[in-house]
Amino acid sequence: MASMTEQELLNKLNELRGLDAETEVCEFKEAKNNFDFSKIGKYFSALSNEANLKGKPCAWLIFGVKDRDRTIVGSRFRQNRKHLDSLKGEIANKTTKRITFIEVHEIYLEKVRVLMLEVPPAPKGIPIAFDGHYYGRDGEELSPLNLEKIERIRAQAVAEDWSAAVVHAATIGDLDPEAVAKARENYKNKFPEQAKDAEHWDDTTFLNKAKVAIKGKITRAAILLLGKNESEHFISPAESKIRWLLKDAEGNDKDYHIESCPLLLAVDKIYAKIRNLKYRYLKDGTLFPDEVDQYEPFVIREAINNCIEPTHK
Repeated sequence: MASMTEQELLNKLNELRGLDAETEVCEFKEAKNNFDFSKIGKYFSALSNEANLKGKPCAWLIFGVKDRDRTIVGSRFRQNRKHLDSLKGEIANKTTKRITFIEVHEIYLEKVRVLMLEVPPAPKGIPIAFDGHYYGRDGEELSPLNLEKIERIRAQAVAEDWSAAVVHAATIGDLDPEAVAKARENYKNKFPEQAKDAEHWDDTTFLNKAKVAIKGKITRAAILLLGKNESEHFISPAESKIRWLLKDAEGNDKDYHIESCPLLLAVDKIYAKIRNLKYRYLKDGTLFPDEVDQYEPFVIREAINNCIEPTHK
């Protein structure tokens, strides 16, 4: 997120001061000289959770402004900038997933100092706690986050399938033709009753049938499995990587190899790197040994495929 300019901050402050009342995503405090750290943490948790529930890009905790008439009184809270910046780390140490302020903005209005603490919304599916407790807002009041709101946030993780999201900037041209061809063959093997029809489908129809495209629009799943190597940027900041690592008997790294999109082809390349030793044993009554692989090839491939799980930051 780009840092806000001083003028943008002033505009936002005037916008918030112009509201009829404090909202669930905005809190004003005088904090003329100091403010209790535990209360900052509680407000952070509450504002973050409410910003998530209201679908807001951020919430605001503002020091140096009266909460009733919005008069600007100024704040001397942590006037040393180094101490002010350390607040982000102090909050992170006590919150879920170390979520902390997006930024602590320091602005001056006619030489009067105002602090605008920018609070991120709780990530989808993850309510934010401070010091082990969840907080929310009932109107202007700080309160424990009620069970209904907690469950509403947690349900977001189930309701949204990250891999099914459409990548609007991507086209079929961003997919690897070899990967698409292999996916088509795999599809025909899995659904032999459709194999004959599949021969005549164009790529768009096939991708729709395979459910990695939605009405011809490319999804993140299509980029992960079938995208060209350079198409990985479409899922940024997530990454598409399979890492093979070779270690010696002492656990020291000896070699490594990394594969990216398309993961459908990367599985075979990684599989080829894995040593599957042969075992020889003699059956009773014969001098001719039988040879077997240490691991069934299917088991190895299944393990690699199970590692392909969409995760995002």
